[in-house]
Amino acid sequence: QVQLVESGGGLVQAGGSLRLSCAASGRTFSTYSEAWFRQALGKEREFVAAINWDGSTRKYDDSVSGRFTISRDNAKNTIYLQMNSLKPEDTAVYYCAAGPMLGMDASFFGSWGQGTQVIVSS
Repeated sequence: QVQLVESGGGLVQAGGSLRLSCAASGRTFSTYSEAWFRQALGKEREFVAAINWDGSTRKYDDSVSGRFTISRDNAKNTIYLQMNSLKPEDTAVYYCAAGPMLGMDASFFGSWGQGTQVIVSS
């Protein structure tokens, strides 16, 4: 199992940037794929981005492609989500997740963090 703790959320104006971090513990982190999901108030959790164990493959939802970048530093057991050109519709609780396989569905990921709130004001 991998334990995950997100940080970096906050309030930002539209057009601004934030960088989320997800610190992981557990011996399997460097062999696992990682992902970011988000859930807006009253909506279902949705996929944002994912990265495989060595960072060579990345996947993005169309709504964030070109604005968000997922990355990882296995030496620091941390993954990141750089979010640029933020829009009010990006407002949500952002969760990081880990699992043995790369995918775009929550079912691929068995370990989840507690979430960090991002609010984008117009």
